Amino acid sequence: MSKIKVTFEKLKEANKSALIPFITAGDPHPKDTVQLMDTLVENGADMIELGIPFSDPMADGPVIQRASERALNNKVGIKDTIKLAKDFRKTNKETPLILMGYANPIEAIGVENFIQLIKEAQIDGVITVDYPPEESREFVKKLNEQKIDSIFLLSPTTEDERIKLIAEQASGFLYYVSLKGVTGAANIDIKQVSEKVNNIKKYSDLPVAVGFGVRDADTAKSVAEISDAVVIGSRIVKEIEASEKNHIFSNVKKLVESMKNAIDSSKAQ
Repeated sequence: MSKIKVTFEKLKEANKSALIPFITAGDPHPKDTVQLMDTLVENGADMIELGIPFSDPMADGPVIQRASERALNNKVGIKDTIKLAKDFRKTNKETPLILMGYANPIEAIGVENFIQLIKEAQIDGVITVDYPPEESREFVKKLNEQKIDSIFLLSPTTEDERIKLIAEQASGFLYYVSLKGVTGAANIDIKQVSEKVNNIKKYSDLPVAVGFGVRDADTAKSVAEISDAVVIGSRIVKEIEASEKNHIFSNVKKLVESMKNAIDSSKAQ
């Protein structure tokens, strides 16, 4: 059983939703990434989504685009990202780790090579934004053979037939993008998100995570009330970007801790 599935089952038993924070590998500097990952876990992260820097991140808004630019300026690419994940695994064997990226870097190093590298790094799941289900069956099959989860995005405009198609291939969880647009965009309409999450659950038993647009603890709490997980990306990356070097870790600690407390309080009896 995958660590992602085990984590969701434990949280379900405790009547809690997962906190899944996102950071970009190599931002603000490669030497900071593993310490940032440790900080996320120490302050409540149930899983970590680690972004692979890419020059044309079409699903990401300006905040995460700038993070990718900083990481690329630091010469961090896909292999470096996997190496950082491997370094994290030297001291943390339990926290599910998900890579988020785009098809181009994967194709550049070769799909089979990529899968072998992430298996060695003990990666638990992969989100490839621009691999549509019609074109990723072989990729998904190869990931499944290595017991690595394939996590797909669903959007407000995803129709029911396509939800079913995606649900057939997905494992780990389904990632619902709460907004039309890019990461860090406009405010979330909780009622609409709730309706969409409930509709998705008609077609799949997988947990549903909600991301894009979770900006503060109140929003995180509201999203946690209607979903199995809350993904927080731009808000954390923005904190990293805005912090003075000596305060990055303490500021991220405070932010993640506040998000975790809000999420845990969402289903408190």
